[in-house]
Amino acid sequence: MAFDVSCFFWMVLFSAGCKVITSLDQMCIEKEANKTYNCENLGLSEIPDTLPNTTEFLEFSFNFLPTIHNRTFNRLMNLTFLDLTRCQINWIHEDTFQSHHQLNTLVLTGNPLIFMAETSLNGPKSLKHLFLIQTGISNLEFIPVHNLENLESLYLGSNHISSIKFPKDFPARNLKVLDFQNNAIHYLSREDMRSLEQATNLSLNFNGNNVKGIELGAFGSTVFQSLNFGGTPNLSVIFNGLQNSTTQSLWLGTFEDIDDEDISSAMLKGLCEMSVESLNLQKHRFSDFSSTTFQCFTQIQELDLSATHLEGLPSGIKGLNLLKKLVLSVNHFDQLCQINAANFPSLTHLYIRGNVKKLHLGVGCLEKLGNLQTLDLSHNDIEASDCCNLQLRNLSHLQTLNLSHNEPLGLQSQAFKECPRLELLDLAFTRLHINAPQSPFQNLHFLQVLNLTYCFLDTSNQHLLAGLPDLRHLNLKGNHFQDGTIMKTNLLQTVGSLEILILSSCGLLSIDQQAFHSLGKMSHVDLSHNSLTCDSIASVSHFKGIYLNLAANSINIIPRHLLPILSQQSTINFSHNPLDCTCSNIHFLTWYKENLHKLEGWEETTCANPPSVRGVKLSDVKLSCGITAIGIFFLTVFLLLFTILLFFAVKNLLRWKYRHI
Repeated sequence: MAFDVSCFFWMVLFSAGCKVITSLDQMCIEKEANKTYNCENLGLSEIPDTLPNTTEFLEFSFNFLPTIHNRTFNRLMNLTFLDLTRCQINWIHEDTFQSHHQLNTLVLTGNPLIFMAETSLNGPKSLKHLFLIQTGISNLEFIPVHNLENLESLYLGSNHISSIKFPKDFPARNLKVLDFQNNAIHYLSREDMRSLEQATNLSLNFNGNNVKGIELGAFGSTVFQSLNFGGTPNLSVIFNGLQNSTTQSLWLGTFEDIDDEDISSAMLKGLCEMSVESLNLQKHRFSDFSSTTFQCFTQIQELDLSATHLEGLPSGIKGLNLLKKLVLSVNHFDQLCQINAANFPSLTHLYIRGNVKKLHLGVGCLEKLGNLQTLDLSHNDIEASDCCNLQLRNLSHLQTLNLSHNEPLGLQSQAFKECPRLELLDLAFTRLHINAPQSPFQNLHFLQVLNLTYCFLDTSNQHLLAGLPDLRHLNLKGNHFQDGTIMKTNLLQTVGSLEILILSSCGLLSIDQQAFHSLGKMSHVDLSHNSLTCDSIASVSHFKGIYLNLAANSINIIPRHLLPILSQQSTINFSHNPLDCTCSNIHFLTWYKENLHKLEGWEETTCANPPSVRGVKLSDVKLSCGITAIGIFFLTVFLLLFTILLFFAVKNLLRWKYRHI
């Protein structure tokens, strides 16, 4: 009984001292001290006094500012970026931004503007980006032109604009991006375009406008970076109207909800009368598809035919010697040979992603593409028991290969012998069957990035990654290790040049302290979404200045002797761990608050124990682990009782000795 009472006493004495105090959240989120703040969706009707005068980047969207004037932001004179999206702004008065000489970007998206004073944008000396999307503008005369000499991008999408005729004094000389998408522009005249003649290399977006007519010569006097007429039902209008025009990129793709005309070979002859380097025709259908379809594509360097319902490309296409990039994604090929690769002798980039049918690689279908550098065959249900030398024959210049999201592939030793210059290999979400004791990657001496996410690898094979002397980025996410442990001797010992290692979702329970000893160049280690405890932190003890992700593990208490290991890293993520917020973890909690600048995901880093503070952010918890008033009371009572008991014990002892003399 005496033991139980003493235990109860000490429990009351010290546990009563674990007092938890939570602090109130700040109204605006500070992203960078004294510079960057997020005040979105807080129901504010004015700028909070808590914002420092030095604020440069302010996100203030989804608040309530029906009227703004020269006193609204006058205290924040260092602003360079201001986002006022959907603040219900109706009126912008004179000289609203007269004190903001450094303002670079102003976002007014989603505000029902009724009035903008002629001098409302006076002040900023280098205003370059102006967003007026969904503001109800119907006439470009509404936009104040004063002080826009340095404007580089103007976004006017989703309004009611029917004419792109700017005021005569509109300064377009430095304009690089002009976005009119989803307006009501149906006709483009030479007079409309005359106000943009000063601009060079302009990107002009008419996507979703249903242009029905273009005056001949309207686009002839300006060189464009890109022209976007996406969603136009009749492309004949575009090809006829763009005669004698010059643009690097022409986007003519359509959308599934648009009832447009099929493209004919005769329609595409309009390309012969214009200069285009990049052409996008995605989601269109061809009424007659033959080698003559491409007779005016001789200047094209990039061609996107995604989702154009193709089952094959005709042979004998001539004149595509300049074509460098070809996109054939989301089509209906049965076999890779159906693209007739010999038509494109200069091709360097080929993308065939998400083929509607199961794609068979065939043998040597791409062997005529000796200059190919990038090949993307992901999401095609490709399956091969012996990949990939026969299929990738003669691709000796290939640098990037994406075979992710496919069916099982069998890999023999030196499976990529035909592609010795590979620098990036992506096999994510493709089950790999390694049919040789040696590494299938061993001849890839230039490989820098290897993605093996969820490939169901045999990670006990210590030779799996042999022969990769320059490998810097390795993703092993989702591949499990035997008994959930990375032993001292493991497959990572052969890749000493690694800088980035991802081992998330690998079912890890523990990591040997020497498991990463051979990795001396690390800068990024991701161990998230495992079941690791604090004991595994010792495995990164020799790393310094790295990004360390320990999110979503089983870490609860971090002993004091492990804190120096954490202190020497640059960024750490402890979010979604069952962290203990009692006095047993006081050393870590103190370290955590002193190193908030190192911590990522701090908003999701919360307490799991005790139940009274479950879900509270670690940064908001304060522990008082000394002896409290009630503890002092119990201690006083205990000492008093102890003194009395000691007095009577001594008295009885002396009496007993006296009787036995």
